[in-house]
Amino acid sequence: MINDITALGAPGALEAVAGSDCAVCLMHMQGEPRTMQARPVYDDVTREVKAMLVARVAVAERSGIARERIVIDPGFGFGKTIEHNLELLRRLRDFTGLGVPVLAGWSRKSSLGRLTGRPVQDRLAASVAAALIAVQHGASIVRAHDVAATRDALAVWQAVEARN
Repeated sequence: MINDITALGAPGALEAVAGSDCAVCLMHMQGEPRTMQARPVYDDVTREVKAMLVARVAVAERSGIARERIVIDPGFGFGKTIEHNLELLRRLRDFTGLGVPVLAGWSRKSSLGRLTGRPVQDRLAASVAAALIAVQHGASIVRAHDVAATRDALAVWQAVEARN
């Protein structure tokens, strides 16, 4: 899978993916990596992120990329404040109606460090909690550094849910 923080916005990116059989993750990012955290502002972060992803999915499909190859990512931490990230996490299910899988990448994020006061190497519990919440709110894919711990937490959750 190609995981593109520009949602295939770079010159030639759409054509490169369309000419392959690769899956692609279209991610939202406000601004550019050097400046994206300077002062991110949204009127309604979920509505605006969703609108951009809807538009990029449509562009990708018009370029010949089958919907079955597309995943979307709201871009937690990419041009968003902690409040924006938490709002997107709370409303992640709003993205599931787009007909493509939703990816959530919270693992070791700086937002988790600001929430817990822990350095990057001590964010395992927060990362696992965020992954579990993301799946509970509709994510079908999570990006994780600590795969075994994340998998174990999700296995327990799935076992509980299977008995409901």
